[in-house]
Amino acid sequence: MNTLSTLLIVVGLFLLGGVYSFAKQKQPTGVIVLLSLGAAFCLVAGLLRLDVWS
Repeated sequence: MNTLSTLLIVVGLFLLGGVYSFAKQKQPTGVIVLLSLGAAFCLVAGLLRLDVWS
């Protein structure tokens, strides 16, 4: 199950890059909030699924 954790962390970091890019381009706040929530959920889920934390 380490692969799923890694995938969740990578997707979370990708979404964080999107948040940064959208904030820099002055996109609507709703899009930025949704992307940041998705990134946070992916990163937290990936970290909680790691074998190190369990």
